[in-house]
Amino acid sequence: MEVETLVPVEEYLNTSYSPHREYKDGILVEKDLPTEPHSWLQTQLAAYLNRRRKQWNIRAYTELTIKVRENWYPIPDVCVYTEPAPQERYPSVPPLLWIEILSPGDSMVDVWEKANELIRCGVPYVWIVNPETLESELRTALGVTHLKDKTLAIPETPIVIPLVDVLNE
Repeated sequence: MEVETLVPVEEYLNTSYSPHREYKDGILVEKDLPTEPHSWLQTQLAAYLNRRRKQWNIRAYTELTIKVRENWYPIPDVCVYTEPAPQERYPSVPPLLWIEILSPGDSMVDVWEKANELIRCGVPYVWIVNPETLESELRTALGVTHLKDKTLAIPETPIVIPLVDVLNE
């Protein structure tokens, strides 16, 4: 039986981990290493969003450590804040959009559980994307929407992200 060593939050926040690790209730959570499709989609999404930051009044980040709740510091692949974006080292305000790009080692049950907890903690939109097929789903407090046209549109915002165009830009 494996025993987990509890790590104080201060130690986590003052230590550099390679690869990145999330922190949840005293436990370090390893992130699966990204593959080429994962990394490429992450890069392209961030670039696509940043090219539209003034038009959409947003700021996009990759791999930003966010304090979602007390003792939970997860790291989205990409996230989007509306301006003015938080200036804290580890923002405690949830982003408008949290993007999780699947890696081969990800358990869908774990990804869904994380997405649902993010929503309960105030993240309005969690977008889960398969970088191999571009199939995706959007999770909100209202439920789950499977995006059949590979395009995400955030209601009541100008944000529209067509994955095929993102990869072709």
